[in-house]
Amino acid sequence: MTDYTPIAEIPTILEDLRKTFRKGITKPLAWRRRQLLQLARFAQDNAEALAECLRLDLGRPKQEAMFAEIAPVIERCIICAEKLEEWCKPEEVPVAADWQQSWKPRVERHPKGVALLIAPWNYPIILSLQPLYGAISGGCCAVIKPSEIAPHYASFLAETLPKYLDQSAFRVVLGAVPEITKLLELKWDHIFYTGNGRVARIISSAAAKHLTPLTLELGGKSPVIVDATADVSIAAKRILWGKTNNAGQICVAPDYILAHSSIIPALENALKEHYKAFYPDGALASESYSRVVSDQHFARLKGVLGRTDGKIVMGGQWEEGGKRGFEPTVVTGVKANDALLEEEIFGPILPIVSVESIDEAIDHINAGDHPLILYAFSNNEENKKKIVANTTSGGVAFNDTFQQLAVNELPFGGVGESGYGRQVLKYSFQLFVYERGIIDVPYQAEPFMNIRYPPYTEQTYEVMSAGVHVKIPDDIPSS
Repeated sequence: MTDYTPIAEIPTILEDLRKTFRKGITKPLAWRRRQLLQLARFAQDNAEALAECLRLDLGRPKQEAMFAEIAPVIERCIICAEKLEEWCKPEEVPVAADWQQSWKPRVERHPKGVALLIAPWNYPIILSLQPLYGAISGGCCAVIKPSEIAPHYASFLAETLPKYLDQSAFRVVLGAVPEITKLLELKWDHIFYTGNGRVARIISSAAAKHLTPLTLELGGKSPVIVDATADVSIAAKRILWGKTNNAGQICVAPDYILAHSSIIPALENALKEHYKAFYPDGALASESYSRVVSDQHFARLKGVLGRTDGKIVMGGQWEEGGKRGFEPTVVTGVKANDALLEEEIFGPILPIVSVESIDEAIDHINAGDHPLILYAFSNNEENKKKIVANTTSGGVAFNDTFQQLAVNELPFGGVGESGYGRQVLKYSFQLFVYERGIIDVPYQAEPFMNIRYPPYTEQTYEVMSAGVHVKIPDDIPSS
């Protein structure tokens, strides 16, 4: 394992990156494209090694590592390189006032500066490299701080990424609480954090001291509504697949189900049927199933399952002795205020809450914090419209789980407790630039400008205050 970054070196790393940025090295589009393609090569050349890091850190099956983390990084880096010129092109702004036409009003997108990217352990590759391709696209320098809880990936990143990217512009800092504390003492031009709300509050407080803009990619309890019109078997299959990805250790995992009471027996049976199909010899004996990342998280999951008043109808077993295998577990009869509904589960436990209507499900969701994603299985279009119109969430996915992440053209992010800011491709680029409004007023316009200069007169007042007396319409017709 690579040693942690010496704390005394961290301010020097930031200052070196600032020098690079001030020299303008990161601004040319050709340089950015080169770095983006190099980042794609890093992921492609080292795909096997990266997958092995996830196996060692998370017990992650190779297939999950490839399709959920490595392949998207390669694809999106290439798309960013292809689209970069389009995204960065100055935007001429049409103006309504004739007297402003000659000013050449436009919007340009300029890099913010030096960014700090703080990544979590659960999907460590894409959740560190996706903000990085955004920073590169935006023309920023960056420090990447991977999670110490995924040490094999963190070490590999620190050792290998400098072979691909310009080290004068991009650095990896390794460490735990002392190192991140030192990083947060410093002034950055943008901070991107993926993780939980508790740590997000600490980071937000530190950023506030410097008025540093933030992107917070958090999580929360993402619900799944299953109404009486849903295809129960397909719903169960897709929910179980979403829940068992990385053993439920992902911010968009289905956290709990709100199912119409009439379909709960069928849903329970379908979950058992598909579990058997996914893992014929049980999940704990399967190489297609991840493990819990640490002893701390393992103990937490055992503890919360032990406190539920619901009934375990599937799973409920785990492996001791450091193996940290935890079966996909379905719990029915879960009521409000149950231990399983207190906080984000972030593991393979799936509570089912009985409801009698879509309205009851919506009320339950609205009583809690806004989720990162809201899932709903329904064949009723009115129910779908009602869910979208009467809830607040970062996103909505009907009739599947997880797959919203596969749509490159959609923004991804939370609202309220589930975070703020959007990412993926152009949305990631936009995080690391600021829009700069620019005008160029010609000297030839000076005769028109004379009216604004003192001394003020009744004539100048009449002209300059005319906007106050404009007629306000009673209504604006819809277009």
